[in-house]
Amino acid sequence: MKTLVTGAAGFIGFHVAKALLERGDEVVGFDVVNAYYDPSLKEARLRELEQAASRLGARYRFVRANLADRAAIERCFADHRFDRVIHLAAQAGVRHSIDHPHDYVESNLVAFTNMLEACRHAKTPHLTYASTSSVYGANTRMPFSEHQSADHPLQFYAATKRANELMAHAYSHIFGLPTTGLRFFTVYGPWGRPDMSPFAFARHIVAGTPIKVFNFGDHSRDFTYVSDIVEGVVRASDHIAAPNEDWRSDAPDPASSSAPFRIYNIGANAPVKLMDFIEALEEAFGRTTPRELLPMQRGDVPDTFADVTELSRAVGYRPSTPVKEGVRRFVEWYRDYYGV
Repeated sequence: MKTLVTGAAGFIGFHVAKALLERGDEVVGFDVVNAYYDPSLKEARLRELEQAASRLGARYRFVRANLADRAAIERCFADHRFDRVIHLAAQAGVRHSIDHPHDYVESNLVAFTNMLEACRHAKTPHLTYASTSSVYGANTRMPFSEHQSADHPLQFYAATKRANELMAHAYSHIFGLPTTGLRFFTVYGPWGRPDMSPFAFARHIVAGTPIKVFNFGDHSRDFTYVSDIVEGVVRASDHIAAPNEDWRSDAPDPASSSAPFRIYNIGANAPVKLMDFIEALEEAFGRTTPRELLPMQRGDVPDTFADVTELSRAVGYRPSTPVKEGVRRFVEWYRDYYGV
């Protein structure tokens, strides 16, 4: 198949594009390569993709453009007819959204509108897109289920991703566009994002400087290794969303619809205490570092825990990487990439 992967220079997008190339798909990557975090890491990921395509003899092209640029997307869809679109590009970051909301309007709302329109006019067979566990917001009922309400986000980032889900439903309903939204839980692993906690913890451990631990360490996260996430994304993309024949308008299920629309959690289904994750990193690095215990940050949530029953039932999703093994692989990559 020919697949468009947006956010191909990003953490998850890079791994998804590489997995598709390895199974023989033709891939078009799309990314603006902004400076939200170190662009050199993004460029290194792109070089890895080019090398993988060359080694595999796979067909791969890359478009360097902004998804908020409607004309750029229209040109891309005019040049290619896609069997699948996997939309992973977004302005990420919970805390960045508190002070920079306009970045999220452009990258998460305008860009997603452009993507929906392009897929509609091209009659794309299936659009799979990234949402986030952050949409659960003020909800504290664990594990988080797609069948629960997700209408009380605690930061603007989560609000824009929840808006994406609602926008997708409108297009699925009006135009019959099959859409699948995936609510990612905390993803970590090689080639990860420097703005996320595993990377930050690693930097402090290597430097021997105190790790800032918020909520006084009383956090747990459904840390999910990136290869497990990639498997779920690819399987979900292959599985075209269909209407739920049992859906009832007098008791509407938020995760499905009478339209070809689905929302799934994608996580490890195994929350880990933040302190335990830090200790696993320290063990892998072979050194320890002090902690600085601090109050909860604005917009943060105490815990996350993914119920992945629906994705398992739909596509056979089975996350299988234990945290200690995933952390070991991440540290191995980190040492190699940064010469530690």
